[in-house]
Amino acid sequence: MLPLQRANTLRVRFALWVAGLLFAALLGFGVFVYVWLGNSLHSAFDDALQNSAAQAVAAVNIEHGVLSLSDGVPEASALPALRERQLTLRIIDPSGRVLQAVGPYRDLPVRPVDIANTAGEQLRFTTITPPGERDPVRFYTAPIVEDARVLGLVQVGQSLDTVQDTLNRLFEALLIGVPLLVVVAAVGGYLLAAHALAPIDAMTRTAQRISAADLHARLGLPPTNDEVGRLAATFDGMLARLEGAFERERRFTADASHELRTPLAAMQAILGVTRTQRRTPVEYEQALDDLHAETDRLRGLVEDLLHLARNGRNANEHSEQVDLSTMLNDVAESLAPLAEAKGITLKAHTAPGLVIHGDSDDLIRLWLNLLDNAVKYTERGTILLLAKADGRDLRVEVQDTGIGIAPEHLPRVFERFYRVDTARSSAGSGLGLALAQEIVHAHGGTITITSTPSIGSTVFVTLPRMA
Repeated sequence: MLPLQRANTLRVRFALWVAGLLFAALLGFGVFVYVWLGNSLHSAFDDALQNSAAQAVAAVNIEHGVLSLSDGVPEASALPALRERQLTLRIIDPSGRVLQAVGPYRDLPVRPVDIANTAGEQLRFTTITPPGERDPVRFYTAPIVEDARVLGLVQVGQSLDTVQDTLNRLFEALLIGVPLLVVVAAVGGYLLAAHALAPIDAMTRTAQRISAADLHARLGLPPTNDEVGRLAATFDGMLARLEGAFERERRFTADASHELRTPLAAMQAILGVTRTQRRTPVEYEQALDDLHAETDRLRGLVEDLLHLARNGRNANEHSEQVDLSTMLNDVAESLAPLAEAKGITLKAHTAPGLVIHGDSDDLIRLWLNLLDNAVKYTERGTILLLAKADGRDLRVEVQDTGIGIAPEHLPRVFERFYRVDTARSSAGSGLGLALAQEIVHAHGGTITITSTPSIGSTVFVTLPRMA
């Protein structure tokens, strides 16, 4: 099973594909070269035979229609070079009788096909294999013509052994070289694939070590600009995001359970103390008032949690045209009595005609949360609600003169259940700004906060303006 699994790996398949494609390419190239070279050699060979025959025809004298041999046609004993080339030259009369012949194949019989159809100065190539010989002999026959009458034939022949030897050596080179190159390519392809896929193996091993309880593992590969490098960087980034998400969810679960236990424990304590003995009607009323307060706190916490859970949707699901100017003024008026009870001045300065698309219920909750926070953490002074158009966006600011936030706490104020130490004694669950951020993001906007301790804070909200 193990060898089969290894043979099914991507690197093995890559090596086999490389080897197969290279083999097909080399095979096609080898066939092309073999055929092309064979045609070229045979063409050059035929040209050489034609040139030799032309020289021989030029050396034959014709007097009064009678064929006579020229001194330019030598005897066999005077042609050592001719014999080395294995070139055969024969002069043949129209009846097929050999008048003169030199060369190693001079004794081969003249075939009828060599002298047939010679009228009209027809040129003929024929190939025969002599008895006991391995290589064929190529003959070229040219007529000797005078006054449109064939007086004889000149036949030149030469063995094709040099051509066959060249083609055989080429075939042997291809027979050895092609498999060798294919094997080298397969090994090289396997090694290259192994090197290229090493980061992916590292990803696999890292993924096998990862669990929901431990997301700290990273590939840590050197950054490269290729596909594998980008994949490794994306994988590490994904792990970092997952770790952050799991950490936030664990913290959210712990904080939610803590926040839910607090009012429940208080309610249980109130009931336990009240039932230890009979109470006066005033004491029962006080216990019910305390239970009501804790119930309101628990209800508000559960509603905030449910709103956070469902607010991942896009605001366009319940989108409508919202007059932001009117909404902001109404929200400011509704919270004015709460601010006045603490001796705080709440002022709203909103430009007219500010219209956006969004969920009116969510937007009301957004402004209520921001203004409620401002009132809650401001002991005296003024709270300003400003709204104006800013290009294609609407810009809303909530300014207060409250206790402020220390710089080290600012990056985390939008986290769920996060409250600075100075705020833990006050009412609230730490979900107000988290809810505000969810609502703003669902409407395609941004929210930021600046603050100076003991001076005050300013929340900036930017929302896209309705076209």
